Amino acid sequence: MKVNRFLVGAIVAGLVITFLFVALSMHAQERIEPFPFGDFEHWKSNDIKESSLIGGQTKTIYKFAGTWDCSNAHAKAFGIDKVSVSVIPEKRGEGTCCRMESTLETVSAIGIDFKALATGSIFTGKMIDVVGMKQSSDPNSAIDMGVPFTGRPSALILDYKALIQNQQAVYAPAKTKVKNVDGRDAGQITLILQHRWEENGHVYAYRVGTVQKKITQSTDWQNDFRLPVQYGKSSLALTNNRHQTHNSKGEMVCIEEVDYRGDLEPTHIIVQISAGSMAPFTGCPGNTMWVDNIRLAYDNSALAQTKK
Repeated sequence: MKVNRFLVGAIVAGLVITFLFVALSMHAQERIEPFPFGDFEHWKSNDIKESSLIGGQTKTIYKFAGTWDCSNAHAKAFGIDKVSVSVIPEKRGEGTCCRMESTLETVSAIGIDFKALATGSIFTGKMIDVVGMKQSSDPNSAIDMGVPFTGRPSALILDYKALIQNQQAVYAPAKTKVKNVDGRDAGQITLILQHRWEENGHVYAYRVGTVQKKITQSTDWQNDFRLPVQYGKSSLALTNNRHQTHNSKGEMVCIEEVDYRGDLEPTHIIVQISAGSMAPFTGCPGNTMWVDNIRLAYDNSALAQTKK
């Protein structure tokens, strides 16, 4: 049986056009928006002189403009000024990216060496300008975590690079001895969408959406790395004593997550990227994460607009 070549050609051309139309339609259904100041081209720096009792060095502390802050801290206790720098800008191409490193710092005072592990971390929110004795023992109490946000993104997109050390983690809370702990530390990328409200000074939240990614292996730059937002229940447990914020009275209180509610509109977003994922003062010295070009993807299709 002879096959009409013109008919076959027309069918093939039609299929190509159909596939092209579908691809273009799918692309049109998604929009990608830069996260404010997520290109890490806007840095502020301040030179701070540490107390002479611990060496009197002058250190440069880096901070961000806009919605971001980081683990760099100016601590003051018993009249002693100490600076911790674990986040710095680093040149990338024609601009800069953000470098976060877990560092084991040694502070010498009156002939005694104290060691503290600082995990390089960035987050949406604000750290207090000078960390006191209370916040030194509980770093989370120094951070007003998260910023107002009302979108429903489908994915978090970013460029990242990682150096993950193959060695045992340590616990070093500014004491003379460093203690080995079980396990290896990993870098971490987290996004939390919350619907918050306040009652009698308490700040409560429903967890609307979640992204969590542990970085367990070293890697060169992974550009346009995509992490889908999971709405509703997540493998990342609810928290009620970790993240904190100011209530309407100006008091720093814990954000008490009470349930998963993927059907609600968010009021706040927490994005946190760290060189480690263990508890405060615990991790692996030398673990390093680089990040750049943070974006949010939105699915504009009718399906995505249906509340989950």
